[in-house]
Amino acid sequence: MADLQHARKIKQMFTEMSKVVVGQERLLNRLLIGLFTGGHVLLEGVPGLAKTLTINTLAKVLDLDFHRIQFTPDLLPADLVGTMIFDRKMDDFRVRKGPVFANLILADEVNRAPAKVQSALLEAMQEKQVTIGDQTFPLDKPFFVMATQNPVEQEGTYPLPEAQVDRFMMKVFVDYLDKQDELEVMRRMTNMEAVYEVKPILSRDEIFEIRKEINQIAISETLEHYIIELVFATRRPLTYGLKEEARYIQFGASPRASIALNLGAKVLAYFNERDYVLPEDIKEIAPDVLNHRVLLNYEAEADGITSLQVIDSILRRVAIGR
Repeated sequence: MADLQHARKIKQMFTEMSKVVVGQERLLNRLLIGLFTGGHVLLEGVPGLAKTLTINTLAKVLDLDFHRIQFTPDLLPADLVGTMIFDRKMDDFRVRKGPVFANLILADEVNRAPAKVQSALLEAMQEKQVTIGDQTFPLDKPFFVMATQNPVEQEGTYPLPEAQVDRFMMKVFVDYLDKQDELEVMRRMTNMEAVYEVKPILSRDEIFEIRKEINQIAISETLEHYIIELVFATRRPLTYGLKEEARYIQFGASPRASIALNLGAKVLAYFNERDYVLPEDIKEIAPDVLNHRVLLNYEAEADGITSLQVIDSILRRVAIGR
């Protein structure tokens, strides 16, 4: 169960973030799930929805090092991880570390960089280390990547291969704000004298203490099996009576989905100050965990069917304790 002091501080984080970021509570929730489980998050949304502002503010609230990397077609892997440079004074080569050496990384418009750069980032995400020349450097902990991709203006982009997208714990769609939130944003941003500052709430050590507490959250064997059934329903939909969905699914979710569903549900239980997982926790996190792992065919595209619609059908049809 959440330590009372930690639970209070997490609520305080949301309050502090709201001083700067308006109407993105769900996005912040998913970012914290990734941070507290060692996962990474891929965001998709049109420009201007405060994606950059959110993670920048989060870094300040957590008092962690933050680097924003703008991915462009001319970016090289060395621009990301670093390179060897010749030091004339020392008459030898030395390592210059790249911007990936930080706690929180924003990989902005990750699909605008070529495959080699994407691969370098995803290797760092997976291995938590970087090799420059003949030296290997561990990345600082915690290490969290939030990558963004723009659903519009696809000309000149390099879509992430499915196997690489699978390394993200969640893919989160960021939608437009409602009218009231957008009105608040407009008022804030047109006040040119206003200064919005946030103060650090959680320390680095407390992040790891929270991880230990999340690790103690109980999940019943019934719910463990429920997670497995959900994942297998994406792979063998006909076995679960999902005839309509079987027409559209090309590939189902990987084993990483089972792990992410388990961890994500535990964090949601922790945020709700419970020491056990409920089925609602799994169902809430499932769309974000599965939407980039359930790959649909051309027939689905022609019929206007999305992965979120298929996942919704699976959640409604697969019973707990099956």
